[in-house]
Amino acid sequence: MANTQDINTMLKDMMGSFPVDTKAMEDAFKTTATMNEKLSHVALEAAEKSTEISAKWTKDTLAKIGEISKAKTEPADYAKAMTDFASAQAEVAAENMAAFAEIAKKVQMDTVELLMAAGKDFSEDASAAVKKATDEMTATAKKATAAAK
Repeated sequence: MANTQDINTMLKDMMGSFPVDTKAMEDAFKTTATMNEKLSHVALEAAEKSTEISAKWTKDTLAKIGEISKAKTEPADYAKAMTDFASAQAEVAAENMAAFAEIAKKVQMDTVELLMAAGKDFSEDASAAVKKATDEMTATAKKATAAAK
């Protein structure tokens, strides 16, 4: 009579032989956490610079409004003060919008750079993990084949 193996035992042994690479998972988590930290830094730096521009713009505007609110001796001086204020505000608005655009451009460039670097890291990590898993599966399959004979 032939010896038959218990199918449950054989499946349990086979599933236990599947490699689970926790190091690859840890590395992927660390890479993701590092990338998130760098992306957060880019966002926070942009927010800080934008806030500085906004605060300076507001402070300058309030100072110029203070000039407009001063009493004038001639009625025409009020019109001139308003015209000067509007002209100065248009110039300042253009300068500040250009500064905001520079911040946005830097954020975009930094983000693309980080994502490209992260993509390269993920690709390298994935290739190494797949190669390791393939090698381990091949070795396990050879052992199973040898044990079945």
